[in-house]
Parts: sequence; structure tokens; C-alpha cells
Amino acid sequence: MFGTGLLMLPPMAIEDRHPSFLTALFTSTSAISVTGLAVVDTPHYWSTAGLVVITVLTQLGGLGILTGAALVILTVSRRLGLQNRLLVQAETLEYGLGNIRRLLLHIGATVLACEALMTVVVTGRLWMAYDYSLGGALWSAGFHSIQAFNNSGFSLYPDGLLAFSRDPWITLPLAFGSVVGGVGFPALFEAVRQWRRPARWAVATKLTIWGSVVLVAVGTVAFLAIEWSNRGTIGQYAAADKLLAAFSQIALARTGGIEVVPPGAIREESYPLLIWLMFIGGGSASTAGGIKVSTFFLLAFVIWAEIRGEPDVTVGRRRVATASQRQALTVALLSVAIVAASASLLIAITNHLPVQTALFEITSAFSTTGLTVGVTAKLGDAGHLLLIVLMYVGRIGPLTLGSAIALNTRRRLYRYAEEQPIVG
Repeated sequence: MFGTGLLMLPPMAIEDRHPSFLTALFTSTSAISVTGLAVVDTPHYWSTAGLVVITVLTQLGGLGILTGAALVILTVSRRLGLQNRLLVQAETLEYGLGNIRRLLLHIGATVLACEALMTVVVTGRLWMAYDYSLGGALWSAGFHSIQAFNNSGFSLYPDGLLAFSRDPWITLPLAFGSVVGGVGFPALFEAVRQWRRPARWAVATKLTIWGSVVLVAVGTVAFLAIEWSNRGTIGQYAAADKLLAAFSQIALARTGGIEVVPPGAIREESYPLLIWLMFIGGGSASTAGGIKVSTFFLLAFVIWAEIRGEPDVTVGRRRVATASQRQALTVALLSVAIVAASASLLIAITNHLPVQTALFEITSAFSTTGLTVGVTAKLGDAGHLLLIVLMYVGRIGPLTLGSAIALNTRRRLYRYAEEQPIVG
């Protein structure tokens, strides 16, 4: 609410506008939840002061999510008991409850170092190749670097990064920053520490790192195949530029939300692809939203084991606990139910929105991605309130639900007789 109050002040908007309560609430919620959806034209509505507030809220939101998730994971791992504690990511056990300060310093240093590196590269490119002043280049680069690393979709340009879609010195640093921010501190720290021996990574790290690689690779190839000849997106580009734009958009579309190609011009076949990527999201304890990569690929291994008739679900020569499988299934199914119910409600509210458009906007809000096909500002007050609720739920829901389920695990001294109902 503090951010909402700040954004309602007259100096925060240009041309003597007075932001309404709902506009300020939506924008501050979108910033603090690192989503990036907007009901107004961000660069043309908010003044420099307003954009600074949005930037600060995004940074605080990203740091708050990372540190909050770190503390939750530490708390959960310490309350699971010795047997279940061994199933929690090994890297979380490196930091005891007495070393919380060291953990938080590592997280803060990682965030600032990544954002600073992106800012330096993008600043140099804007200054030397696009005739920006040094101050203007630094402001634009810093703003977009913070948005990218925190997986938020606000931009200083009305069409996002469309003007730079064929410039690797702009899009690639921001895309990689989004991927790193979306991996999450547990997987990132362990991958850096054990980079020479990936076979020793914890199961969660393997699922997150390799799963992210698979999603970006498959998404890029699929997007290229669908949009190759679409002149509204990448059809007019050379082959190398098509690959660059497709990779950057897919990397950012998972949870980043900054546009590299105009989402409103994509073909209908691309809608399911982007919705699928947004719904999965990034890694646990990251700035990304969604049900999380580890959840999705754990369920994939569950399905694969069931198809093969295996008694256990194994990932990298490690057996996955039944409790973890049930938790993943619970988070995924509840998320599907929330998205489906919210999309139906949005269609009823607007009374005219196509199903796939409603599903796209709802998934973007729930996964805190920030991509839009251009209808967010037209949804009306009721639609905006629905998206506000979804951004909050999507930001804190999966982590809170997963932690609550883990902490609620209990032992029984008896078991009922087993029966197998017919399935299918």
C-alpha cells in the first residue's frame, strides 16, 4: 500500500495527471510482485519519479522474494526431521540458521553483480551504437537490467525491446539475466559450486537447470517453426536474426515479460506455446513465477515411471520421495484449477474476450510474467481487480502451498488395507 500511495502523488505522472487509486494499486502490485503488467502506457504515463518508484518496487520485490524464499526453505528443511531433511536440496543445508546473514549477503551480492554486468554491457551498446547520451544509456540499461533479472515486464519503450530485437548486445544480456534470475538461488549456488561435477547436483538442481535448458531449446525451435514466415513478428528477418529474436523472446517469455516480438501479432499456434511456458515458469526460490520447472519435470518423471511400470520414481540415480511427488501434483493441479476458474471469470466479466486471449492474460498474471496481447488496459475495473488478486496469489501461492504441505507431513502408527480402484 505504501507503493500505491506514492504512485498516487501528482509528481509521479506526467502532464499533470492524477493517477487513480486502482491504477496506482495495479501498478504497484505488478511491480512488487515482479510481474510487469500495466494498465497504462508506462513510458508515456509515468514521470521519471514514477518510473524510479516502479524500479525500486521491482528491486525490493525481487530481493524480498529471494530472501523470503531462502528463509522459508531453511525453516522447512530444519523442521522436516533427519530422514526427510536429506531429501531437501543439499545446498540449503550449507547455511545453518546461524548463518542467515551470510546467505542473505550471498543473495544480495549475486543480484547486484548480475544487474551491474547487464547494465554495463547494455549501456555501452546504447551509448556507442544508438547515439544515447551516457546518462540516458545508463538509465535505460539500468532500468531494463533490473526488470530482466527480477523477471518483470516493465519497459521504457511502448513496444518493449522490439526496436532491438536483432541486436545481440541488447537482447542477449537481458535474456540471460532473466534466465539466471529465474533459476533460483539454491540451484544457482550449487551449480556454480559444483560446475565441474554436475552428476553430483541435487535432484532439484538437476531438474531446474536441465529442465530450463530443455524448455528454452524446445520453445525456441517451436517458436521459430510457427513464426518463421509471419511478417508481423520475425518473418521479415534474416535467419540469424530470427534465431536471436526467437531465443530472446522465449527466454524472456517464461517469466520475464519484456517483448522482443509483438505478442499481439503472433499466430494462434503460438498462444499454447507461450501459455505453457508461462505456466511452468522458472526455478524454486527465484524471482520467477509459475508452478516451477522442478515441479513440472518431476511430474514428467512420475508419468514416465508409471508408463514403464517402475515401482519408484528415479531422477539421476536418486529415488524421489512419494511425499514430493504428491506435493508436486497438488501444486500443479491447484494451479490449473485457479487459472481455469479465473479465465472463465474473466470471460464472464468482459463478456466478449476470446478464450485463448483470456487464458493468456490470466496465465501471465498468475505466473507473474507480464506478457500481454494488448488487452490488459481494456479489461475494466473488475478485470483489473481480478488480475491484482492473481498477481498476489501467483507470487506467494506456490511457495506458501508447497511449504505448508511439507510442514504438514505427519506420521501415522497405522495404515488401512490397500485397494486399487480402476483408473481410466
